[in-house]
Amino acid sequence: MGRLKDKMEGDLQLRGLCRNTREAYLRCARMFVRHYMKSPEQLGKTEVRDYLLQMLQQRKWTPSTYNVHSAALKFLYTQTLERPQEVAWIGRMRVVHRLPAILSAEEIERLLSALGSVRMQAIVMAAYGAGLRVSEVLALRVEDIDSARMVIHVRRGKGARDRYTMLPQRLLQTLRAYWKETRPPGPELFAGRKQGTLLRRATVNKALKQAAQKAGIKKAVRPHALRHAFATHLLEAHTDVRTLQVLLGHASIRTTARYAQVSPAMIRSTQSPVDRLRKTQPPASSESRPKRCRAG
Repeated sequence: MGRLKDKMEGDLQLRGLCRNTREAYLRCARMFVRHYMKSPEQLGKTEVRDYLLQMLQQRKWTPSTYNVHSAALKFLYTQTLERPQEVAWIGRMRVVHRLPAILSAEEIERLLSALGSVRMQAIVMAAYGAGLRVSEVLALRVEDIDSARMVIHVRRGKGARDRYTMLPQRLLQTLRAYWKETRPPGPELFAGRKQGTLLRRATVNKALKQAAQKAGIKKAVRPHALRHAFATHLLEAHTDVRTLQVLLGHASIRTTARYAQVSPAMIRSTQSPVDRLRKTQPPASSESRPKRCRAG
């Protein structure tokens, strides 16, 4: 895309979108350009519609994937090309929210034991032990770990919001072991190979997948599954939902309350109203009722 890519990247930064969103939008725009082998400046509503429809049919995009690509094209044409009329028709596809499979505490232990490096153990333990998104874990800096107050400072989380979350003692010990072994050169805790870069989330995904296979875990183990487990296990330990909302950095408490839907322990511990009814004798069957005698 050349010049257009640079302009779109600048527009994304000016809108204050997070790094992951910027990278996703640019990747989607590149796919659109490769499909037609033309500049988006030469394409319009018809080409955008045909592209999205073809990708849905041939690649069998999920609603979530479609929404990301359509949002990227809307940004490209609305902000960068200043031609909003080409994409004004695009709407969001409804996403079916399925309940995630929650890892048990025993499965988390097996996963940690199967990880090959102390760095990956620290990353996974931060995601599970502090409820961090993988992007938040990878963006951690040395100064964000406050061992005096036993909290972690999460900077510019989702929605560009800062927050504090807990720093478990076991996570602190693992981070210290990682620091002693690796001595990260920069302020970032989990730097990438090149100076000034962060470890890629694809690297974390790969390590988790390999560890899950080694540990014999059949459930889908992705980085966000660790955050799901954090929230569910705290709810099962009777943590206040409002406290959990703050720890997770949710803007709405309704988002936090969804975790109550995936906790079998909470469901089992809730008494049904039928069990609180006053106990009564079941009605007698017709066979056990005394027969009336007819007057002769």
